[in-house]
Amino acid sequence: MATLRPRRSCLAVPGSSPRFLDKARTLDSDQVFLDLEDACAPLAKPEARKNIVAALNEGGWGSRLRVVRVNDLTTHWTYRDVIEVVEGAGANLDCIMLPKVQSAAQVAWLDLTLTQIEKTLGYEVGRIGIEAQIENARGLVDVDAIAGASPRIETIIFGPADFMASINMKSLVVGALHPDYPGDPFHYILMRILMAARAHDVQAIDGPFLQIRDTDAFAEVAKRSAMLGFDGKWVLHPGQIPIANEVYSPSQADYDHAELILDAYEYFTSEAGGRKGSAMLGDEMIDEASRKMALVIAAKGRVAGLARTEQFAPPE
Repeated sequence: MATLRPRRSCLAVPGSSPRFLDKARTLDSDQVFLDLEDACAPLAKPEARKNIVAALNEGGWGSRLRVVRVNDLTTHWTYRDVIEVVEGAGANLDCIMLPKVQSAAQVAWLDLTLTQIEKTLGYEVGRIGIEAQIENARGLVDVDAIAGASPRIETIIFGPADFMASINMKSLVVGALHPDYPGDPFHYILMRILMAARAHDVQAIDGPFLQIRDTDAFAEVAKRSAMLGFDGKWVLHPGQIPIANEVYSPSQADYDHAELILDAYEYFTSEAGGRKGSAMLGDEMIDEASRKMALVIAAKGRVAGLARTEQFAPPE
């Protein structure tokens, strides 16, 4: 997987609320996305664009990724969303999130529009990324083409609520298991998104959990997608942020073990270590496949700011 900017916790903020926009600057999320879609009533969207442009240009976002979710391309708001936000605050914007993506052509439209604006304003062409949200059956069927539709694509995101509605799922609890289903009804969807994301070296992000005060349930849901290999999850409440940051980071023990594998493999494959293709690290055999697995965990730990507590010592 390509090294991309961390998105363990992706905070949703309604663009129609200056108060929430101000509060979002104080929260410890990896990403903040300012929402022009579902969190904004139709009559509030024009004013929300202005709020978002002002908030981006005022700064104070620190190292957080700054993203704006525009409306989907079946609406008449999308082109004004993109033009007003990017022309007004493109220098202070990292990505545009496009919801309810159903085809690669929709991503191509956004790519071309961003390119035209960047050229017009003298921005570096291609600097503004795209996040594509999968929220219905058609989008899932075409997710591989969507993930590869533009070099701007940075993430593929699962949108559970609209997806559940689109396939007539018999549940009103967004993103959670259901007692009437003997398994995880979202497993196939998550894996399909993950495979497309990994095939194109982009990140896979899990969607929101709406029972915002049930932090234990949020943690359980997050652990499912984190275990599969997802890079992060949407958060809707400050209480969900530290949980997401922890769940989508490796434990200290796993991080230390990954770094030890990397050091040991480097040593044992060297001249000094005997040029071995496989070797023993304690009671564990390690080889090239072990190194690749360790690279993933070590990279996540470094991004999370973990520090090593164990060091590799070559055998005497």
